[in-house]
Amino acid sequence: MKNILNKMAGFAYFTALIILFLSIDSYGGDYKQVAGLIDLRSTFSDGAYDIETLAGMAKGRGFEVLIINDHDRVAMEYGLPPFRNIVKKKVELNSINRMGAKTYLDAIGTAQKKFPDIILIPGSESAAFYYWTGSYFEKNLTAHNHEKRILTIGMDKPNDYENLPILHNFAASKFAGMLRPGILMFLCSLAVSVFLIKWGGFYRLTGLIVLILSAAFIANSNPVRSSPFDQYHGDQGIAPYQLLVDYVNSRGGLTFWNYPETKSGVRNLGPIRVDTPPHPEVLEETGEYTGFAALYGENITVTEPGNVWDRVLTAYCQGIRNRPVWGISTADFHEEGGSGEKLGNFPTVFLLREKSRRSVMEALKNGKMYAYRGSYPQLIRLDEFSVSSPDEAIKGVSGDEIILKESPRIRISLSAAVASENKIKVRLIRSGELIETFEGKLPMQIDYEDKYFQPGRKIYYRLDMSGCGLLVSNPIFVKFE
Repeated sequence: MKNILNKMAGFAYFTALIILFLSIDSYGGDYKQVAGLIDLRSTFSDGAYDIETLAGMAKGRGFEVLIINDHDRVAMEYGLPPFRNIVKKKVELNSINRMGAKTYLDAIGTAQKKFPDIILIPGSESAAFYYWTGSYFEKNLTAHNHEKRILTIGMDKPNDYENLPILHNFAASKFAGMLRPGILMFLCSLAVSVFLIKWGGFYRLTGLIVLILSAAFIANSNPVRSSPFDQYHGDQGIAPYQLLVDYVNSRGGLTFWNYPETKSGVRNLGPIRVDTPPHPEVLEETGEYTGFAALYGENITVTEPGNVWDRVLTAYCQGIRNRPVWGISTADFHEEGGSGEKLGNFPTVFLLREKSRRSVMEALKNGKMYAYRGSYPQLIRLDEFSVSSPDEAIKGVSGDEIILKESPRIRISLSAAVASENKIKVRLIRSGELIETFEGKLPMQIDYEDKYFQPGRKIYYRLDMSGCGLLVSNPIFVKFE
């Protein structure tokens, strides 16, 4: 009993230490660091805990922002031609839209009232599209790209989720117009069948057959749909995903590509096979999305110097893309101990001038955060990452864009929630090029002068850290006069 009490006391001490650690202002007092968790599942889809329980667990561990990303629709459907939407087998699991989007949003609202000191933001994880190859009868039926997932954050209305342009979201008729010519043709044949039935005799039998077939084809056309795509016409490229991004943007939400290098997307799933290989190329193929999962529970290469993220950021600096993309940490949290993880291993730390939902959304939109992957209760804190003029008269932090007339000065400061003897390595990256590596123990202070200066060019700096967990910053942009 004494050992158990000692362990409980030790855990409470570490928790209190982390809460204190996260409540200290940084970046010269301009911003407060607020730790949050993104990509959590509740009982509305495949999570083990309801939303209030998740909020209570997060509060107890010192986290002040919670973004719930339950699945908005989890369904697969395979039908036989020519009536694929009638003669079919469908498997659907719990999700926001199956349980009721209003009920989901109300549950988040209720938890927010119970935990007013935590910022709760609704979201979803979307599988916008998949397509079939093979045959059920030949036992090689394969669903492709079902695990190309996008997180949505911040949509507040039930119909925002009900009308998401994803397969099997049958709550809208937005794309019924594309089916109108075929439907009109079968309506005409339906009208003809009525006359045939009235004539009697042989014509009546013919009319009945035409009536049944016409009604079947109209029903099979599925006029009430939220997506212009279906799962039977092969790979549709990036179009279904760009449609989803544009839809969420139009409703004031944010979008983040989730685990773009997943290794678990190719496997057998009951009588079928799923095939979603790693897809980092989507970061370059899509536009206008907010960001991506820079850290999650698998090995990641897109954040390596010169890789996909740097190509996207360079395209922004060159004016090819309208906006940069930002990195976050995503938990894919279902239950404590699931996949060997616990709540708090994948925090995203926000830089906020005020603690409010609006401020969190602005931080996500503008790159005011950094991502960490560790083992709770350990958390490495990026106390400062700034780029400035040598006299610091002009200074920018993550997500900022500054103008300099001379070579920049970079300041980096890191500390740990729990004392560690581990040696860490910090890499400073300029526009995709690794320019310096620093090694040592925490806490670490770095003051670095980069001699780089090219008038008229726009560049960026970012950093990552390894050795005591992993940390990835967001970029700071510099334009030289």
